[in-house]
Amino acid sequence: MPTYQFRGRRYDTGAVISGTRAAQSRQNLVAALRSERIMPISISEKKAKAAGRGRKVGAGDLAVFTKQFSVMLEAGMPLVQALGILADQQDNPALAATLQEVKEDVEGGSTLAEAMRKHPKVFDTLFVNMISAGEAGGILDVILRRLSLFVEKIVKLKRSLVSASVYPAIVITVAIGIVVAIMVFVIPTFAELFKNMNAALPLPTRIVMGISDFLAGYILPIMAVLAVSVVLGQRYYTTEGGGRVRIDGMILKIPVFGAVIQKIIVARFSRTLGTLLTSGISILEALDITAHTAGNVVIQNALLEAKREVQEGKTLVEPIKRANLFPPMVVQMVGVGEQTGELDQMLQKLADFYEEEADAAIADFLTLIEPLMIVFLGGVIGGIVISMYLPIFSLIGKLAGGG
Repeated sequence: MPTYQFRGRRYDTGAVISGTRAAQSRQNLVAALRSERIMPISISEKKAKAAGRGRKVGAGDLAVFTKQFSVMLEAGMPLVQALGILADQQDNPALAATLQEVKEDVEGGSTLAEAMRKHPKVFDTLFVNMISAGEAGGILDVILRRLSLFVEKIVKLKRSLVSASVYPAIVITVAIGIVVAIMVFVIPTFAELFKNMNAALPLPTRIVMGISDFLAGYILPIMAVLAVSVVLGQRYYTTEGGGRVRIDGMILKIPVFGAVIQKIIVARFSRTLGTLLTSGISILEALDITAHTAGNVVIQNALLEAKREVQEGKTLVEPIKRANLFPPMVVQMVGVGEQTGELDQMLQKLADFYEEEADAAIADFLTLIEPLMIVFLGGVIGGIVISMYLPIFSLIGKLAGGG
């Protein structure tokens, strides 16, 4: 429902008043004001503020808000009062401003779901649909409790994903930076020393010095090429055609790492779909929301295909099995859940199982990758150091032999 700012003059006293009201249209607001013996002077629609200004509203802030909101409603606090208190006590200015706007919209006659739907950067489709289901069923406090648990679980899965991917990436980047720094700034000092020696250099030394000369001479063009490659790679990944499909498919096939990512995706899929079904969302709408929050376009396409077949009257387990992307346990549990009418409960159990599996897989992955990175970095730097000292060892040997 639109919100309007107005100024008007009272017929009886002539006093000028102003304010903000929600109305179906400008004409409806004019009629309402005149019924209150107020002559409208100016009316303008209040533009919705862009959500997400200031600091970004992260999943952690949203999880805390949802938990607090559910506790307040369960305690019997009125909806508008709870929103006002939460808006006032927020440390995140973006979330505080958003909650204030939601409160004003609810005061103006909008439902909570309608008010939240205006802020997609803060409240996504899943969040809004569950709120809508809670309002329709009169169980908003119960839905908010489920939402708070769901958001907490998703935050944990995101942290697991960060642990599995960002940490190794940072270590490898730092290692490459160290090697490049040695090549560009340290090796030239040895090269100058070796020139004054007028001695034949071993092959490993010549190779390292050649790489050093290349990097020192073309470091800026190399960095420019890498930057352009990153930009082009990002554009290729975001193309609708096949870029993202190919890359997301390759990620799932990477040894060890792909298995970790698959467990995280399965846990997220099970938790999201199970929570939506438990909250009374239809299977078709739940599949659509789950697909678009899967985090992998290959899984997304498989779930959208499953939605299409379910819409045609088929069971969910058929397309899930045919996609060959989900572990056999997931397929079996989905099949049992459909046969017993307890699909939502089966999915929640799957989510609990695969969240534990994901944690264990990440721990094993990091245990494996850390020594491999240490060995790799030590081997590269050690090889460079040895290649630089070979001529010195050779010279010392000749001097010792000559002595």
